[in-house]
Amino acid sequence: MVSVGGGMGDKQQEEGWFIYSFVARGTIVLAEFTEYTGNFPAIAAQCLQRLPASNNRYTYACDHHTFNFLLHDGYVYCVVAKESVPKHISMALLERVKADFKKRYGGGKADTAIAKSLNKEFGSVIKEHMQYTIEHADEIEKLLKVKAQISEIKSIMFENIEKAIDRGEKLNELAEKTTDLHSQAQDFRKQGTKIRKKMWFHNMKIKLLILGILLLLVLIIWVSICQGFNCTKQEDGNANTKP
Repeated sequence: MVSVGGGMGDKQQEEGWFIYSFVARGTIVLAEFTEYTGNFPAIAAQCLQRLPASNNRYTYACDHHTFNFLLHDGYVYCVVAKESVPKHISMALLERVKADFKKRYGGGKADTAIAKSLNKEFGSVIKEHMQYTIEHADEIEKLLKVKAQISEIKSIMFENIEKAIDRGEKLNELAEKTTDLHSQAQDFRKQGTKIRKKMWFHNMKIKLLILGILLLLVLIIWVSICQGFNCTKQEDGNANTKP
């Protein structure tokens, strides 16, 4: 159960949107800020121990509060907020904290800093980002909507580009198939020409064979009737004996 006690009475305290926030390297909290008392730092620390190492965003709900985490390049940015605060507003705060932290400490002493050693320098900065987010929530909301619309437009554009590329690939496939069909048609014509030539020679052979057989039959009949080649001689002899 989350217990939250009162603290200082500034605008953030009156609004009560954000209860606690910190920046950690892995599981080591380097800087934190809160104006409340309670067990929420302990609960946030327990959640921190269970977070995966990959870059991502996570939100856990507990007793009308949300524990929001932004993981990036080994660093963890956390804010505990009231349940009524939209998740995207909490994440917008963490994005601001992350950008400022990286600008100040990226590749510097944050990589070797010990636990809570950056409290004095960065704790008040976290407070400023909390106050800014509360005071400019409407502007942030509009900006997030614009970014979402831009992201949606980009997504649609990329989808259309992918479809166009896919259509282009299909056209290329169709062109390749057309080329293959044309090549196959040419091969078919060549094969058809060869087959026609073979059939013509085959038919000529058959015709010549039939003609040869007919000539042979005629010759056989001639020889059988005339008993050899005497028909012409006998006819010539008969012609000579006539008066």
